[in-house]
Amino acid sequence: MSLEVNTTTPKAPASFKKRAALIGPGFVAAATGVGTGDLVAALVAGASFGLVFVWAIVVGSILKHFLNEGVGRWHLATGKTILEGWQEMGKWATGYFGVYAVIWGFVYGAAAASACAMAMTSMFPIMPFWAWAVIHAIAGFLLVWTGRYLLFEKVMMVLIGIMFVTVVGSALLFLPNLGDFLTGFVPRIPDGSFLLALGLVGGVGGTITMTSYGYWLKEKGWSGKEWIPTMRLDSKAAYTMTAIFTLALLIVGSQFLYGTGIEIEGEQGLIKLTGLLGEKYGAFISWMFLIGFWSAAFSSLLGVWNGVPYLFADFVRVVKKRTDRPVTEKDPAYRLFLAWLTFPPMLLLFFGKPVQLIILYGALGALFMPFLSFSLMWLLNSKKVDKDYRNSLLANFVFAACILLFAILAVTKLISIF
Repeated sequence: MSLEVNTTTPKAPASFKKRAALIGPGFVAAATGVGTGDLVAALVAGASFGLVFVWAIVVGSILKHFLNEGVGRWHLATGKTILEGWQEMGKWATGYFGVYAVIWGFVYGAAAASACAMAMTSMFPIMPFWAWAVIHAIAGFLLVWTGRYLLFEKVMMVLIGIMFVTVVGSALLFLPNLGDFLTGFVPRIPDGSFLLALGLVGGVGGTITMTSYGYWLKEKGWSGKEWIPTMRLDSKAAYTMTAIFTLALLIVGSQFLYGTGIEIEGEQGLIKLTGLLGEKYGAFISWMFLIGFWSAAFSSLLGVWNGVPYLFADFVRVVKKRTDRPVTEKDPAYRLFLAWLTFPPMLLLFFGKPVQLIILYGALGALFMPFLSFSLMWLLNSKKVDKDYRNSLLANFVFAACILLFAILAVTKLISIF
């Protein structure tokens, strides 16, 4: 069953200027995918290898744009959700997603709140770490519970703006030699850096939340094939921003830490970096970087709290064959999963993360991006999509490259787990 078309849907703009004025959902998807893990990966790459991996960040952003655009194109060209597409591929696809989503939500809920709390505790050590984590989780819950997408998008755009200005602003202190920077566009993989390079390419703003993009398009009022050009511009702008943001972190790592022997690992490493920045450049720069870290963490939390419940509610709708009505933020299944993300994970803040759950979470998570790449290649080459909107030769090449890349990363991840 196709999604119902909202009779109040605005007319798709025809000019570049009008399209540019409407962009937003792509930024939400990209910012949700850029979490603290991406911050750390870019800093580590810069600290360890200088500007060698500029190319990897650019390639990674291009790949994620193609995946994001593919999700949006499926929704707009067919009027069907990504869950309906997976159901058409086979019950195995929706079954995999259902199991993964429940486990992923439980573990990620604690991880996202913890990342926010880490930054906030460093800025305002006035309450315990767990208290800041709980406050952020509940704040996200309350904002999303209102069911007002435009309010959510405005808050996200403010956080994105803060994140962009603070991190890119910090990078302006460390502008590299132009020749060295341009040399980074030439693909090179120094000895011992193969997995880091693959991780940068595969990890720039790419998570399960990319599949929420179609629901955000619907909430924005974009429905129908005529919105595809606007969607494509939206996605390109978003992942250009992602590339600039991640390159800024690479520059900070390469110019401030490269050759010093200082190691940056995990979210604690980001806190360590802000201390080093403060010692050399003063409290203002340290605070600016901390605010950027917090904005990245909280925007990821909000994006997940808003986007992934759509997927779960749609999963319930498809499994129960209730495709006579579209998914909304008022759906009981949507709100159930929103609560699942918020409250049960608080137990992990106090008792630690169960080892077996983390292993299963990691194993299922490693398989998600190759699964998404494969499903988009399958669905967007099928007769379910009008010929004009099927994959181009370039898109098929990119999706095939994504499958290969993410399969290698999945195998590497699974080996490390087991």
